[in-house]
Parts: sequence; C-alpha cells; structure tokens
Amino acid sequence: MSGTLRTVVLVSGDGSNLQAILAHCVTGGLGIRVVGVISDRPGVRALDRASQAGVPALTVDYAAAGSRPAFSAWLAAALSRLNPDLVVLAGFMRILDTALVEQYRGRMLNVHPSLLPKFPGLHTYRRALEAGEREHGATVHFVIPDLDAGPGILQYRVAIHGGDTEVSLRERVRAGEHVIYPRALAWIAAGRASLKDGAVWLDGAPLAQPVVVDEVTS
Repeated sequence: MSGTLRTVVLVSGDGSNLQAILAHCVTGGLGIRVVGVISDRPGVRALDRASQAGVPALTVDYAAAGSRPAFSAWLAAALSRLNPDLVVLAGFMRILDTALVEQYRGRMLNVHPSLLPKFPGLHTYRRALEAGEREHGATVHFVIPDLDAGPGILQYRVAIHGGDTEVSLRERVRAGEHVIYPRALAWIAAGRASLKDGAVWLDGAPLAQPVVVDEVTS
C-alpha cells in the first residue's frame, strides 16, 4: 500500500489527533489525503477542524440511527461513497460491527491510550494510576473485530510520576499520540508497514512487538 492514500478519519469529539494528522498533511509528508471526516455525533469540534481545513465533514448520527445495526449500515454507506484506501479512528467511541472491520482489515487503524495489551477499553488513565503502574502510554494498532486487540505498530511510553493525575497523564500521553499516529500513517503510505497473517510487518520483517517511542523529558 503506497502512494497518496485516500483516507477517512472517524471522530467523536475534540479531534486533537485529527488536527495533528491534518497539520502533517499540509507539509505533504504523510503520503495520505484526508478525503472526509465522519463523526458519530453532531456539533463536535472535530467537524469544525475538518471544515476549516477544507475537508468534507459528515455526521452519521448514532442517536438518530436508533440502533447499532442501523448506525453500522449508515456508516458503511458513507464510507463507501468516500471510497477510502485507509480508515483512521481518532477518538472514535463506537464499537464497529465485525463485517465493517473485516471489509477494511489491514486498512483500518486506531490509537488507544494505553500500552496494549494492558488496559483495553475505557478509563485507562484512572486504571493505570489505581493499579500503581510505573508507566503508561498509547498504542497505534490495526483494528480487528476484538476490542483494542489488533496488532500494534507503534507505542508512546511515559513514566508515571508520583504527582500525576488523570488529567496530567492524559495531557502527556495525548502529546505522544500526536507524534506516533502520523508516523504510523506515513509508514503505511510508504509501504513500510502492513498487516500480514495477523502480524505487523515493518520494512520486510514481522514485528515481535510494537516500536516504542519514549517521552523526551528535559
């Protein structure tokens, strides 16, 4: 998978990762072109970010759909119209149906705020602090039907300090997401990274574990 990939970003809220991706696209360094942003909720800031960047901003309203199957059908139709090479989940808070995930297997990515496989699901910062973890972070991974279980490409790792709160930890991890997500997308667009036989391959060899980027501290 290489060249300028048609990319659709799925969002649910603020869209800070979307903004980081769009900023890199301006420089032309990612090898992707964001052809649409889809939110499962109307009125979120991510849609404004897309519009300001000249990217089509669409809403597939989960509440209006009335059921998860109906929402999935609407979302699948919206994606089909945009014809993406790559689907990027950026703070998207809905669990996707298996059929849709399989349709884009190897072409759908997510960033999750933990060092997977630790702490899949929600409230990862709180859970890491309550568990007395010494480190936390974020993982960019391919999406598979099992929640937050897809093979990891890149991880950003931060040390947990004694005075850390959920808010302070989130801020530091989120800054790292803005680093590793564009990098992973660039690797895929350049043909360096791909999903083969259930594993991530990078530069022609399978990864035993995600590439780790450590937080830079002064």
